[in-house]
Amino acid sequence: MARYTDSVCRLCRREGAKLFLKGDRCYSSKCAFAKRPVPPGEHGQSRKKQSEYGIQLREKQKVKRAYGMQEKQFRKYFELAEKAHGIAGEELLFLLERRLDNVIFRLGLADSRAQARQTVTHGHVTVNGRKVNIPSSLVSVGDEIKIKDTSKDMERFKEIRESDARGTVKWLTFDHANLTGQVVAMPQREDIDLTIEEHMIVELYSK
Repeated sequence: MARYTDSVCRLCRREGAKLFLKGDRCYSSKCAFAKRPVPPGEHGQSRKKQSEYGIQLREKQKVKRAYGMQEKQFRKYFELAEKAHGIAGEELLFLLERRLDNVIFRLGLADSRAQARQTVTHGHVTVNGRKVNIPSSLVSVGDEIKIKDTSKDMERFKEIRESDARGTVKWLTFDHANLTGQVVAMPQREDIDLTIEEHMIVELYSK
């Protein structure tokens, strides 16, 4: 699968929003988007007004890049969301939130979704006592997500265990001393902190 290897800060600038791709740096004064919130490139400040299609495309790209996916995989999630009983745009976001790599990020076990993806693929995570190394696995209510006992002595996990308890989204609980999280509900629209107009993605794919 193709991977983006350029500076991820350029992605935030291109989409005109913070996508929180670099962990703590995104919350500091070093954030590239905070310093220069214009599209990258020589003519970034003089870009012309976008068409309706361009605005819809940028909204889709924003979500894809925030969750770290390629088009083919993203389109599959949209097709699943269309078949669900709720509003397609919201159902799409709920599916993305339920990905295991996103859950690891939301629990504070990784500084970014990219690091969370790496944490899962390297075999540091168990779900209901079984090792899971597929970042796209979807969690359900009642699932217990835990860092393997053999991985808990890694430096970054030791720091989390020894730190003060941190807050998380309402649909997850987290025991930082044991590096264990649990899914207590399904995600809701207000739990998603990215500035997203999901109806534009639906309109784009409906053309």
